[in-house]
Amino acid sequence: MTPVDFWTTCSANNIVIDKAQVDALKRYHDELLYWNKKVNMISRKDEENVWERHILHSLTLLKYVTFPQKARVLDVGTGGGLPGIPIKIARPDLKMLLVDSIRKKTSMTDMFAQHTGLKDITVLNTRAEDLAGEPHYQHAFDVIISRAVAKVDLLVDWVYPMMKPNAVCAFLKGGDLSEEIAEAIANHPGLSVQEIQIEMFGIPWFVEDQKKVVLCRFA
Repeated sequence: MTPVDFWTTCSANNIVIDKAQVDALKRYHDELLYWNKKVNMISRKDEENVWERHILHSLTLLKYVTFPQKARVLDVGTGGGLPGIPIKIARPDLKMLLVDSIRKKTSMTDMFAQHTGLKDITVLNTRAEDLAGEPHYQHAFDVIISRAVAKVDLLVDWVYPMMKPNAVCAFLKGGDLSEEIAEAIANHPGLSVQEIQIEMFGIPWFVEDQKKVVLCRFA
């Protein structure tokens, strides 16, 4: 997939970005590939499919999740900046905090974030459950996102203290999630969970690999 193919695919799926944002995403794409050879942040077998399987996958959240203007967003287990950096580039109004427990990854991701030239994007080397214990971050976030980090039940445990009253969690996951969703609902009274199959016009991979968005809210 070329940057032009990527831009066309986004447009076909109502993900609106301009040329400057595509250029910024290309820079991120190129830096991610370059540094991945030194610090493993994505699977080596996926290096030829970064546009489709990593950047576009991240941006599918914009198709299925409402991000309020200037919302505070937390990306848990961001790794190499996914899905947080692509979303921040596409929605520069958001206030984005990216966290990961692996220092070498957050060092790289902080560099990527600085290179976007955008304001209100911060990277911290910490665990979500430790962040939740800090008063400054309790009930602080409108949207909490994560990509293939942990089971739904565990993610909700980590982030619940940091959710605003009307916050939504949007987790990118795959496969049969029935058991882990049932477990999360059983262990968290008042939790509602919506499982959405990702469908992107022109990209059958999302359906073939059962890629999904899991939305979690508390009543």
